[in-house]
Amino acid sequence: MSDVRTAAPAGTASEPAGAVPPAAPRSPVRRFLSSSPAYMGLVLLLLVALFSALRPDAFPTAATGRNISLDISVLLVMAVGMTYVMVAGGFDLSIGSVLVFSGVVMAKTMIAIGGDGPLVVAAGIAASVGAGVAWGLLNGVCIAVLKVPALITTLGTMGAALGAAQLMTDGNDITDVPSALLTITASRPLGFSWLVYVAAAVALVGGLVLAFTRFGRHTYLIGSNEESARRAGIDVDRHLIKLYAISGGLAGVAGALSLIRFATTTISGHATDALQVITGVVLGGTSLYGGVGTVLGTVVGIFIPAVLQNGFVITHVQPYWQQVVIGFVLIAAVYVDRLKRRRRERS
Repeated sequence: MSDVRTAAPAGTASEPAGAVPPAAPRSPVRRFLSSSPAYMGLVLLLLVALFSALRPDAFPTAATGRNISLDISVLLVMAVGMTYVMVAGGFDLSIGSVLVFSGVVMAKTMIAIGGDGPLVVAAGIAASVGAGVAWGLLNGVCIAVLKVPALITTLGTMGAALGAAQLMTDGNDITDVPSALLTITASRPLGFSWLVYVAAAVALVGGLVLAFTRFGRHTYLIGSNEESARRAGIDVDRHLIKLYAISGGLAGVAGALSLIRFATTTISGHATDALQVITGVVLGGTSLYGGVGTVLGTVVGIFIPAVLQNGFVITHVQPYWQQVVIGFVLIAAVYVDRLKRRRRERS
């Protein structure tokens, strides 16, 4: 007897009985709406609506918007670098101290050169960024080459950078800076400080590079699976050194912005910067386990604590409540991230 086989319908492949057909891919819009940046964006909008309803005469104003934007500018610059490091599965606790050290180097450089022109300020900014890159390279070499855990390395450089800044200044802030810095601070194109425009430019460039370049793809791959990245031909150690150099360099930029804003170094004013930055990055959807995160989410996450702080001040609520609220929101964000990670591992 000859075999009789039933052909599958045209355009389809025969499947085992009971097989579950694959789910249709979601559109980019639906993927974005189900992402952490979208959820945190909704939280941000709800906070703005709440404070606007409580104080319609004070909160939804241009002045409040300018204040919030200026408050986050320095943190946002560092948060972009932190996003890169955390997407790759790393960590950097030293950025606040590197900011302080870089600001001191900038002030010392301008004093050593003398004068009061824009070239003096430019030289100081270059020195600040260079100092930040140097600390970042040190972090990267210790982590990638010497294999010292990132937590221990950056905890050590956090203390070392702050101590070095205090040694250079005898623990006193430097207030003798060129008046050109005051000119920059006083200039407000379209009502916003130059610091806001610098932070926006850093976030835009950082977001595009992370999302659309080979460097960004390699960063995601290293954070997702470092061994797979090595097998794919990526020089993981060199890439990690670059990432920490970027984080340190942006901390140097933040040090210059802080000095420009206050016209003085602020040696004792950045002890919690690393915690604030990490909180904003995690709230924006960057995974503590690496492989997931966007600069857009970081921007949203950085805005949330700033809106809470300004909202509490305007509504005459003790600002200490901000720490309580942000603490619980951060725990919830990390828990949700862990659930998503388990779901991805099962699928």
